[in-house]
Amino acid sequence: MRKAASALDYRELARRRLPPFLFEYIDGGSYAEVTLKRNVAELEQIALRQRVLTDVSRIDVSTELFGRRQALPVALAPIGLAGMNARRGEVQAARAAEAAGIPFCLSTVSACPLDEVAAAVSEPFWFQLYMIRDRGFMRELLGKAKAAGCSTLVFTVDMPVPGSRYRDYHSGLAGAPGMAGALRRMWQGVTHPRWAWDVGVHGRPHQLGNVAPVLGKNTGLEDFFAWMRNNFDPTVSWADLDFIRETWDGPLVIKGILDAEDARAAVTLGADGIVVSNHGGRQLDGVPSTARALPPIVDAVAGKLTILADGGVRSGLDVVRMLALGADGVLLGRAWIYALAGGGQAGVAHMLKLVEAEMRVAMALTGCTDIRAIDRSRLVAATVA
Repeated sequence: MRKAASALDYRELARRRLPPFLFEYIDGGSYAEVTLKRNVAELEQIALRQRVLTDVSRIDVSTELFGRRQALPVALAPIGLAGMNARRGEVQAARAAEAAGIPFCLSTVSACPLDEVAAAVSEPFWFQLYMIRDRGFMRELLGKAKAAGCSTLVFTVDMPVPGSRYRDYHSGLAGAPGMAGALRRMWQGVTHPRWAWDVGVHGRPHQLGNVAPVLGKNTGLEDFFAWMRNNFDPTVSWADLDFIRETWDGPLVIKGILDAEDARAAVTLGADGIVVSNHGGRQLDGVPSTARALPPIVDAVAGKLTILADGGVRSGLDVVRMLALGADGVLLGRAWIYALAGGGQAGVAHMLKLVEAEMRVAMALTGCTDIRAIDRSRLVAATVA
């Protein structure tokens, strides 16, 4: 595998190796992708204060999240269909995360089921859940997560209905039902032989492991999207957190917070943490970037729960920027899925080493030797212009 010089280099490797319907799925956003672009551009605008003549010979990049010490203030975010980008992809990513000493979060709609990932690692991992109409199925799924040793539940609340992702229609992932869609995707796979051999032939079973019991024999991509449309619950409200709390007794993190009022509601209802997130620009286009939304949320609830953030993070420098804006930790999304597609487990491991190295340089040049010392005092300006 050609070593990437930065985490962003893996995006190009992923583009070359994946069939277009999969690359566009992980790379794209909703509508005109305004928020997707803002996430990256406005985070890049955050200016750090360079400081000199400070002893930075010893830098500590470790932290503690939800009662567990970890090597870096990052976790691998939940990504649906991740296992279609490399052979048993979620297992490979979970192993890379464990080796790096950070959490991995498994998506509800992963290719590898909970028990397969649990068998591949020795440390607890996180599990992400959507609100599903069938509460009995949710209760059963949470029971499986507990049995698998999951330590933290990430409850995604910004997807009562799927966003309109036009790239998925153009690529043939969605909107091309039946045999025509299947043949189009098959042709894309055949013309990408490395992926076809690694995933298409040797990456079976090609199904959504956690929801396979309710999908039954309907395992095609059309079946997956139909299941999402029919089973994600648009009636979900804050009152439904009572159901989650009754069923899950571990740390509970609410993912998809963009407004300070919603952050305060999460505190009131007893969440242990939130993820300030716009779903990577994949849901409501035109909403603020995470970099813009984060500071007022921090002002509203800092110290009352753990604040994580995602969106636009492509480097260790970006991680430091998010921490300076007030996050306690950062979820890496596209950074790890690009690396997985481009280089498998070794790619994810290498990407995490790059992130750590970039963090250490950024901390040294801002005169900061400990994660806890990264705050808005390290910024030239606290918010984007």
